[in-house]
Amino acid sequence: MTFNRLLSTAVSFSKVGSRSVFTSSKPDTANPNWLRVGLAFGTSAFLWGLRYVWRRKNGVYDEKNTYSEA
Repeated sequence: MTFNRLLSTAVSFSKVGSRSVFTSSKPDTANPNWLRVGLAFGTSAFLWGLRYVWRRKNGVYDEKNTYSEA
């Protein structure tokens, strides 16, 4: 198989595979994807809660609110 034939085959496959990547539509703001919205807010709440737990475990909140005797 010659190089030109390999190249033309590769080009034809790449055009077919990448064509759907460039087609897009505007998101419908009247009907949001509630699964994605829930996952986004749920992940955010989980990460903030995890941060709070880790900072409580390390004593960051306790040290800030206590007064030293010095």
